[in-house]
Amino acid sequence: MSETRQLFKLQDLRGRLAEHNYKMTPQRKEILQIFIENCDGRHLSAEEVHDLLREKDFDFGLATVYRNVELLTSLGILDKIDFGDGRMRYELSSGNPQIHQHHHLICLKCKKVIEFEEDFLDDVEKIISEKSEFQILNHEVKFFGYCKDCRE
Repeated sequence: MSETRQLFKLQDLRGRLAEHNYKMTPQRKEILQIFIENCDGRHLSAEEVHDLLREKDFDFGLATVYRNVELLTSLGILDKIDFGDGRMRYELSSGNPQIHQHHHLICLKCKKVIEFEEDFLDDVEKIISEKSEFQILNHEVKFFGYCKDCRE
């Protein structure tokens, strides 16, 4: 995990909810715990979160998971990512738009997603900002291609 990514504890996320006048419900607590436990580069869909909850014997409906991941996204606790496969994915947000997240390398064959931490776009951001008089806070880049395993 790079320096720009943060490790979260449930208490940190409880504080973020409270900042927006939301409570830590049992459902939100367990959903957030799933993201904390899987913050090693996995990008989870709502369906995958639901499956992981069921494995832990929690019987929350899929609609509850969808509502909560959307709420947590709107509050900046989760980031929503579209890898072009028709399914939205989510991961814990750094909570700070000034902190560069990371880029994603997406294999078109096996659908593996590889996180790429290096950021070579600082100079491009500066040029764009200067020419357009637009203040850039962050950016997101996705590269589509074939991973090493699928090319062999």
